Amino acid sequence: ANGYYNSRWTKCIHSSRDFSDMVYIDNYIFNKDVVVQFNSTVGEYVGYTELGVSSARTWNNNPGQLQQERAQVEGYCKHNAKIRQSAIADKS
Repeated sequence: ANGYYNSRWTKCIHSSRDFSDMVYIDNYIFNKDVVVQFNSTVGEYVGYTELGVSSARTWNNNPGQLQQERAQVEGYCKHNAKIRQSAIADKS
């Protein structure tokens, strides 16, 4: 089908058992191309297209939005990873 596709994918990545290396990634995608991304290691948005650069500039100038994204490592990633790890440990 012809058309345009927007999506947003978030990921939590870690390899340590204590989650000390946890990284939160928030991708904004248009037609399978990442337009703008927040990576908790970088700590701000990075644009990969003309629209993405403009959006990143705007969002990076919003302290509340940046604070909310930065908090996702603890509030979303580590929180859910601990729940999953506990569920797996209880089954072994």
